[in-house]
Amino acid sequence: MKHEDQINQQTEEEVSNLDTESDDSVEFEAENSGFEPEVTAEEARIAELEKQLEESSQRLLRVQADYDNFRRRTREEQAASLKYKSMSLIEQLLPALDNFERALQFESDNEQTANLLSGMSMVYRQIQEACKNEGLEQIDTIGQTFDPNLHQAVMQVEDESFEKNTVVEELQKGYRLKDRVVRPAMVKVNA
Repeated sequence: MKHEDQINQQTEEEVSNLDTESDDSVEFEAENSGFEPEVTAEEARIAELEKQLEESSQRLLRVQADYDNFRRRTREEQAASLKYKSMSLIEQLLPALDNFERALQFESDNEQTANLLSGMSMVYRQIQEACKNEGLEQIDTIGQTFDPNLHQAVMQVEDESFEKNTVVEELQKGYRLKDRVVRPAMVKVNA
């Protein structure tokens, strides 16, 4: 019996220990029941901060791309500005060049007039050379296929010695500055 009493006592102690452990776990759960929502709130806060970080990173990338595009456009505009810096001056000089050409077509037997024309011819060549150094070139016309980007057709004629849609006569010279047309050539075109 003594042995039975011992077993009963051990069993009671184990049951008591289980009750205590069960009470401890209930107490632990009760104490820490507010802990789980805090973790969830912290996780939500972390997720929100990660989202804000991603949005900020995307915004930064867009701003950097915009800035790079701005710098590229600015460089291109500066290069174009330098390339065509003389465009305005050339446009203003073209009527004077036209008038020089008309004046130089005048023929005279008078020695004084011939000397004057010779001097004008030298000045005209100097102006042409200066314009050429800036990149001005005359647009080819006679015998060329009509190109509306380079030629302005003011008349149409029928001439069997030229192919159809070919420039047969130049009425006013056209010019281009580097790769940009300053003034299209006025031409007669074979119809």
